[in-house]
Amino acid sequence: MLHVAVLLTAEPGDAAPTARRLLSGALARTFADWRRLRGDDPYAATRAELCAAFARSAWRHHGRPRPGGGVLARLTPQERLVIVLRVYEGVAEEQAAALLGLPADRVRAVCHRAMTALRAEGKAGASGAAGADAARAPGAPASGRAA
Repeated sequence: MLHVAVLLTAEPGDAAPTARRLLSGALARTFADWRRLRGDDPYAATRAELCAAFARSAWRHHGRPRPGGGVLARLTPQERLVIVLRVYEGVAEEQAAALLGLPADRVRAVCHRAMTALRAEGKAGASGAAGADAARAPGAPASGRAA
């Protein structure tokens, strides 16, 4: 669950204080509702709480730059939320739509837009690496170390 929170917040490094704060709040709320969740999956309930907490905090902090947050930091909070749910967590489109309170078509469109942005970012990064490889002297090792 901590990895999900780190992906949502797009925080760099191992410390990730915002992700830890979001997760501890979600776990506390899940524990407080434990009797009500008797027959439900506690992981799914915690994930729903985590997503709701992230959505609330992202709404307040949207637009602030995230230095060094990786590839996911370039996405909007909604795109990040959909990508983490659909790709990393493997949540079905209809379940993600219900969890986020969006129509399934909107979840599909946001996921497609975010994946397109990630692919474009990957291609831009790969072309930059290919340009660096081409600039290297012929016969030089790719890792920079002697073979």
